[in-house]
This record gives sequence, C-alpha cells and structure tokens, in this order.
Amino acid sequence: MNFGERSEIKSFQKMVQFLESERIGRFATIDKNGFPFISPMNFVFFNSCFYVHGFPKGEKYENIKTNAKCGFEVDKELAFLPSYFFEPPTDASKTDTLYISIVVKGTAELVIDNEEKSATLNALMEKSQLEGGYERLTPEMATVKGVGLIKIKPEVMTGKYKLGRFWDEKEKIQIATRMMKRAEMPKRTLELLNIAGLLIMGEDYIKELAWLHTTELVRMMGFVNQEKYPEISLYKAEETDW
Repeated sequence: MNFGERSEIKSFQKMVQFLESERIGRFATIDKNGFPFISPMNFVFFNSCFYVHGFPKGEKYENIKTNAKCGFEVDKELAFLPSYFFEPPTDASKTDTLYISIVVKGTAELVIDNEEKSATLNALMEKSQLEGGYERLTPEMATVKGVGLIKIKPEVMTGKYKLGRFWDEKEKIQIATRMMKRAEMPKRTLELLNIAGLLIMGEDYIKELAWLHTTELVRMMGFVNQEKYPEISLYKAEETDW
C-alpha cells in the first residue's frame, strides 16, 4: 500500500464534518481556450452538492455554459513542521506539513429555481452565521432572484489527511512533544497559522490560544497532554480515525 492510499479519508462522515467547518473552497472551471480558471469562493455542501454564489456574471459563468466539467477543492493547513523537529535537524527535506484536504471532480450548472436558491442560501447562512440574527430568505425576494448560484455535482470526491498516522511511534511522540514546546513560544505558533490581530492581543490570551490549538492538534495525532501550560507530559491515547 502506498502513502497516498494510506492517507485517504475513508469516512464520508468525516469529509462532511470537515466541509461543514470550512468556509472557503477553490472552484476550477475550463475557459474557451482550455485553460483552468480558479476562483476562491464561499461555499456550502448541501443535499450532497457544493454550491457557490455571487454576482451572476463573470468568467466562471461563461465557462460552465460551454464546458460543465469542473473541479472544487477545500483544504486546511494544521501545522508547519520545521526541519529541526526531525533528525538530522539540518536536513531541509525533512520539513513537513500536517493538513486535511478534499478534492472534487464533477459538473457545474447555474441554479435558476428560486425555491432551490433560497433553501441553499439559507443553508449557507446557517453554516456561516451560527448565532442567527438574520431574516431567512424566501423564493420571492429580489435578492434571491438576482443572485447567481452555481451547483457543483460531485462525480468523484476524495479526501486526504496527514497527521503522522504512519510515522514511527518514537518519532511521532518526539514531533508531538516538540509541537507542544513550540506552543511555549505562542506568538510564533499563531504566526504560522496566519492568525490576525496578534499585535493587539494580550500576552495571556495569545498563550492560551496557542496552547489550546496545539493541544487539540496533538490529540488528533493520538496523544493527550496531562499537564497545564507550560508543562508537557504526553501519553498515547486513541488516535483519530479518518
């Protein structure tokens, strides 16, 4: 079995859970000259299809009129692992990234039914604005009639993840420990995740945020830290099964 096969997400439920937690995907269409055109888009996975919306004109709309085949991709970088986390520490080829990703091949079509449009846009709002506080959309609303909504029907949907599942156990706990130690340098940990507002966050808040993030990531790798910041004592627990 090659690494690609071992890194596949086998659970459809896990893929759906991941899609429900992410807001941005990349929508790829083919233009009239055969070139790919990629747009980052807000999306919702609803009724087993992906939906993206926007102004009802533009290149992606023209592309799907002539070629309905498309691609869609969603990913999340969980952690960057520098070369010095590994042995030998100066070998740049050891640098690695922990991630989750979903890749889709399918067909796209413009949604014109206002019932479907309003139901889908409400699902998008429910996903993106969990606290509510908005008026639900209905088919007769002008905003529903005027928005462009594209449905992407998956023909092939695959997921991959990398959480060190097939690393040597000794190396794996060493990496997890070093990740926890990096969380003792909280600003650097969050900088690697492109967390906004670090310059104005309080030091205690930054420490707590970095520690909680790393603790959860290490848990996904199959370890639990028994101590509170900044003490580290990892033990093997049940590994997340994807």
